[in-house]
Amino acid sequence: MVFPLYHSKSMKIKRFLLPHLKKYLGRKILLISGPRQCGKTTVAKMISKSYDYINYDNVKDRFILEEQSWDRKKQYIIFDELHKKKSWKSWLKGVFDSEGIPPGLVVTGSARMDIYKKAGDSMAGRYFSFRLAPLHLKELCKNASLNKATAIMDKLLLYSGFPEPYMQANQTFYNLWEKTHIDNIIRQDLIDLESPRNITKIETLIELLKENVGNPVSSAHLAEKLEGCSPKTIQNWLGWLEKLYIVFKVSPYSKNISRSLKKMPKYYFYNWVLLKPNKGLMFENFIACALLKENQLREDIKGEKRGLYYVRNKSKQEIDFLLTKNQKVVALIEAKWSSDSLHPHFKSFSNYFYKVPKIQLVKELKREKSFREGFEIRRAASWLSQMPYQ
Repeated sequence: MVFPLYHSKSMKIKRFLLPHLKKYLGRKILLISGPRQCGKTTVAKMISKSYDYINYDNVKDRFILEEQSWDRKKQYIIFDELHKKKSWKSWLKGVFDSEGIPPGLVVTGSARMDIYKKAGDSMAGRYFSFRLAPLHLKELCKNASLNKATAIMDKLLLYSGFPEPYMQANQTFYNLWEKTHIDNIIRQDLIDLESPRNITKIETLIELLKENVGNPVSSAHLAEKLEGCSPKTIQNWLGWLEKLYIVFKVSPYSKNISRSLKKMPKYYFYNWVLLKPNKGLMFENFIACALLKENQLREDIKGEKRGLYYVRNKSKQEIDFLLTKNQKVVALIEAKWSSDSLHPHFKSFSNYFYKVPKIQLVKELKREKSFREGFEIRRAASWLSQMPYQ
């Protein structure tokens, strides 16, 4: 399939977060976090044309921060990677408390903003926090035709949801981009948080996680694979990988389910293309990212409480994903590359979730189906472009 070549204007994709950032600019400090190169700075600069941009990674900009000499005539100030500054929360709280708003204050960072939660005083009541995930179908083609949604999904599966490789739509460019993406995170971000002597082992841990996507992960088992590491050390490293947006965790759901698996989580990657050799696992990871993104968006812009889990019992019967809203189960989702037969484990859990939608999302499906018991088999491209769940 041939995709359009990248051009600079294509990077101006209107992200779902943008109108909400505009709404609260000048009312609260806006914290925007997300994976490295997912478009945080771009969307921050799209809020308005009147901004001053300060990047903590730039030596000259650090002097501006120390002098506090940014342009106060601008509508807002963007502080990029400010979380790397020692006691950044305390510093930012001081700026807000002494000067107030305007200008508006927007802080972007490639780490979760709680990563340095011991770095300073609480900013409670002063900020709204937003998470920007890589691109996905609903953001790119909500309510589009099936053909268009399928084409965009194919493009995402080839080049990821990170804006630059997605818009380039070139395999060589993607290969070069992928080669440096995680390495940049490890060498530039993680090395500030972890001893350099552990970096090689953390890189090995990432490879082990790739091999175990879709399976419950035991810290003890990973520790055995990485000789000389304790399960507690592995848990700490997994926490860093989450906070730096390399992977995210999906925990087992056990409420009211007898003989359920209760402890071991699964881990998925924000870049599903890393799993390309196994298209089934890559597609499951792709679905996981779409569900996570939708949950985070609803939490951040609506204040809802959302959950993403998987269901597995001790008989090893499993459903890939379970979604909750305010602790109430709203959907069960199974991901399949090309099966038009209903996953048998749906029926194993139907008594626990009698009235809950149970949907099998299929990448390559000739005919959609629904069943009297409430089960559905749907084309993933169409369903993901709409996300029709409560």
